Amino acid sequence: MKKVTLLNGIFKESQEKGKEYLLYLDVDRLMAPCYEAASQTPKKPRYGGWESTPISGHSVGHWLSAAATMYSVTRDEELNHKIEYAVNELAYVQSLDESGYVSGFPRTYFDKVFTGDFEVENFSLAGGWVPWYSIHKIYAGLIDVYTLTGNQKSLDVVTKLADWAKKGTDNLSDQQFQRMLICEHGGMNEAMADLYTITKNEDYLKLAVRFCHHAILEPLSKDVDELEGKHANTQIPKVIGAASLYEITGNEEYKNMAEFFWNEVTKNRSYIIGGNSIGEHFGPINKETLGITTAETCNTYNMLKLTEHLFVWNHMSEYMDYYERALYNHILASQDPESGMKTYFVSTQPGHFKIYCSHDNSFWCCTGTGMENPARYTRNIFYKDHEDLYVNLFISSELVIEEMKIKLKQETDFPRSNHVRVSFEEAKDAFLNVHIRVPYWVNGDIALSVNGVKVEATAKNGYLVIGENWSAGDTIEFSLPMGLHTYTAKDNPTKVGIMYGPVVLAGALGRENFPETDILEDHLKLNNYPLIDVPSLVADKDNLTDWIKPVEGEPLVFETTEVGQPGNRKVTLIPFYDLHHQRYTLYWNLMDEETYKTFVDKEKQELERLRAITVDVVQPGEQQPEIEHGVQSSNSNTGYFNEVEKSWRDSRGEGFFSYQMQVEPEKQMYLQVTYFGRDKTLFTENKIFEREFDILIDGQLIATEKLEGNHVEGLVDMYYEIPLSLTKEKQKVEVKFQSGAGKAAGGVYGVRMVNSTSS
Repeated sequence: MKKVTLLNGIFKESQEKGKEYLLYLDVDRLMAPCYEAASQTPKKPRYGGWESTPISGHSVGHWLSAAATMYSVTRDEELNHKIEYAVNELAYVQSLDESGYVSGFPRTYFDKVFTGDFEVENFSLAGGWVPWYSIHKIYAGLIDVYTLTGNQKSLDVVTKLADWAKKGTDNLSDQQFQRMLICEHGGMNEAMADLYTITKNEDYLKLAVRFCHHAILEPLSKDVDELEGKHANTQIPKVIGAASLYEITGNEEYKNMAEFFWNEVTKNRSYIIGGNSIGEHFGPINKETLGITTAETCNTYNMLKLTEHLFVWNHMSEYMDYYERALYNHILASQDPESGMKTYFVSTQPGHFKIYCSHDNSFWCCTGTGMENPARYTRNIFYKDHEDLYVNLFISSELVIEEMKIKLKQETDFPRSNHVRVSFEEAKDAFLNVHIRVPYWVNGDIALSVNGVKVEATAKNGYLVIGENWSAGDTIEFSLPMGLHTYTAKDNPTKVGIMYGPVVLAGALGRENFPETDILEDHLKLNNYPLIDVPSLVADKDNLTDWIKPVEGEPLVFETTEVGQPGNRKVTLIPFYDLHHQRYTLYWNLMDEETYKTFVDKEKQELERLRAITVDVVQPGEQQPEIEHGVQSSNSNTGYFNEVEKSWRDSRGEGFFSYQMQVEPEKQMYLQVTYFGRDKTLFTENKIFEREFDILIDGQLIATEKLEGNHVEGLVDMYYEIPLSLTKEKQKVEVKFQSGAGKAAGGVYGVRMVNSTSS
């Protein structure tokens, strides 16, 4: 539905702010890594943040997708000129390499891969940081430019790049290819499927099929959920690619993968705002662990893309119920309306706050998808299937159906108002079944009127259907009964969110002890920033209107009576998408008076204890914490152990792994290392390793540890005193775990620099 235009309201405002950032960005700076990768001097210096790392070049791809999509819905010619310039620049850099390669990092990683002899980890391939993931953004950007603007040169560039990939990967056996896919590779199967759809070149379809990661997709095709411990946003694009392949091939296995995955993630692994993951990874089924690094915004961008595929196959309202929840409460909420900056994680930790990227020195993955999101607001408001038109989202907008010579307008201030008016601006006795979505949250019956006369509509798949021959001047009007309701966490009946219709209402907790800025280059910098006390709500969960009252003259703003405890506090509730630059909570401890008398928040107590003594912390085996702490390794492995719901890292034989960690130079430091209590001798397929290893600080041995499995249950923390001489006048030190021949270091399930061992 390319012919949809936003008219006014919250999405239009957010779209305009998003366009500002696209116009602000300098194509020459985005292209700088591509010039450097081709051993050329760039026209301007590259941007900072991730664009100054080996993942560089992903941002120009995201920008192309965002700019092409934004141009298609706004027709901003300045944007189109920038798109043409960017494509010309990519074409020029590509012409410098006879193989057809162009990216933001040298070709050497891929050259190594194409020999078939390469090292691979979840986020490292032949020594490069997720090279397929990064270059995929350029593929996707060029494809979007061609599809949405008709730029022929973008198709020329991307087909040459695809031919390069095909020629190189032809050298790999199927086993080598699947081994390569252990490393995050973005939506390469989707990109190749899209290229096949455009060109009908069978090479690209074969490559799309080869880029399907069997270890992840095959269990999904059999309705088996093995997602726990997996990096969430690595998996979602794989499933989107499978959905694209179903649409091309009709192979039902691809369809099963997508439908099963969608159900598992949206119903069993998502938060109140529709986002998923903690520390970028899927946790156990129906575990809703709160934290600062939850709900990675990229994930929700991709889940909306997947939802769109499923709705095309089966026009069920439940798909659009999820789409609406995630769109309003995560995607819309992820862009700062003042600066236009984007979130990486959306914290669910009570009392925390949002953290946004900087203009020039972040360029996280979520900065990239965050560029794209405001350009995609027009998607799925309407959906047309032959003579059926679906009104899925209640957003002020205009639709042109050229082949039917229909122009219609949806006028609404939803969700600030519950009234919707759909009017046919142009039509001449054109038959159309109009399907109006009946949301899950609707608080009563929806009364439909056509041209002012109440009509009875047919209910089908969660929609009300009116079939008419429509002419100019015809109108459909309805109101959506909205009310307060609760969301209960999947793992704790006391952990509750409050919603009004589809809108998550956040507790607006003010700026007590707020940081100097929440627009940061490093999205992990304030992870250990002090929290504030968030009251528990002592009230009747089943009678919200008794203690939550609308604030007169302020749509969607509510205030509680004095139910916040301790202290008989009133609490203000506002839409999460309107909450910026202050502390908040999405989840409350909500209980009756009897329960509150004996209630102890043990999670909060332990969190406060740890935060009070923590100087720095790394979660081994997780991409962002390790990269941000300068991980180095040799003969090292990572994995996830379901029993303790944690990832780990070890080294085997003559190997090591190390992190750069912050210290407080004037205080006594201790290294807290977390192990699995029953770990002892490691037996692999053909080797035996004793878990005996050295721990070094800046190359100096501070301890030799031997794990002998003498702790009965779960994880155990051990402390190592660090001599003051090793931290004096330093801000950071290298923490290294080192193993020798026949030995193993770890597994290590946590590394924390603390200034006390007291409990």
